[in-house]
Amino acid sequence: MVLPNWVGDLVLATPALRAIRTTYPKAHIAFLVKSHVADVLGGGDWMDEVIHWPSGRDRDTRRQGFLGLAGQLRKRKFDWAILLTNSFRSALLARLAGIKRRIGYDREGRGLLLTDKLLPEKADGKFVPVPMIRYYGAIARYLGSREVPVRPELFTTAEDESIAQQALTAAGVTPGRPLVVINPGASFGPAKCWLPERFAEVADRLGEAHDAAVFIACGPKEIACAREVARHLRRPATVLDNPVMKLGPLKALIKRANLLVTNDTGPRHFANAFGTPVVTIFGPTDPKWTETDTPRERSLMVKVHCGPCMKRRCPLDHRCMKWISTEMVLASAGELLAERTPQSV
Repeated sequence: MVLPNWVGDLVLATPALRAIRTTYPKAHIAFLVKSHVADVLGGGDWMDEVIHWPSGRDRDTRRQGFLGLAGQLRKRKFDWAILLTNSFRSALLARLAGIKRRIGYDREGRGLLLTDKLLPEKADGKFVPVPMIRYYGAIARYLGSREVPVRPELFTTAEDESIAQQALTAAGVTPGRPLVVINPGASFGPAKCWLPERFAEVADRLGEAHDAAVFIACGPKEIACAREVARHLRRPATVLDNPVMKLGPLKALIKRANLLVTNDTGPRHFANAFGTPVVTIFGPTDPKWTETDTPRERSLMVKVHCGPCMKRRCPLDHRCMKWISTEMVLASAGELLAERTPQSV
């Protein structure tokens, strides 16, 4: 099974993974995934094996790794290739690996490489925004799954929990104290990012009003963004930048949190999978793609004539984010914290 490359998409694929595992309990299921997102799967029981895509910076190394992987898979004689990615490359790999049945959406010009083609929804030649859980779930239903869950699920490992606890202990967080995680970055691009000074103001005011312990999370490419938020803080907070907390422990931290405040990024879906209250700030992305049936999420978005544009960088004045005020975020955050149940720290 070839899995999505984005953290959020991978989480949104978990209902389909559960459905397929349930439908074929005795099958040997191997996941093919990029190594940098593999920790998202940690502790999960959807699969029997995890295989990583080859990595390499230069084109020759990547090509050799790709062909080598195809050869390895050919020797394994897999019966099916279930392609949850839309890429041409994943379909080509399955074809070169000699996998007889290749199932996926007919996109990116790869139709001739598939044996089983699902058609994505379109209107006037454009893709219709469909929640990714439903999009992936359609593949599971095509394969015979009668029931597909509607909410994502995740797990943590003992090591994930230990590292998260060490971070809390080092920060002096005591049991019963509210824990707020701020996630100000976005690997998709800067257009997705709310203003750092406003994240800082939210962190400060939640700390003052609720005596919350605040953690600033970031990915390896988002360190500068996290530090910019920290530069505007008036109250102490823990910045998880040195070293950057890996995805596994970050899952465990968000699982324990009383609130996550984030852009529309992967950690948002960690919160939804664990039932952690989350305020999600949307800008250029259409929330219809990532809708989930999760009652503890508050999504904030303002209507602008140019959006949702799905651009990585704003060509105008970033109004879709600038028009979301600190007070709007604090109102949703306060509402969620008021209903909070104590988390174990």
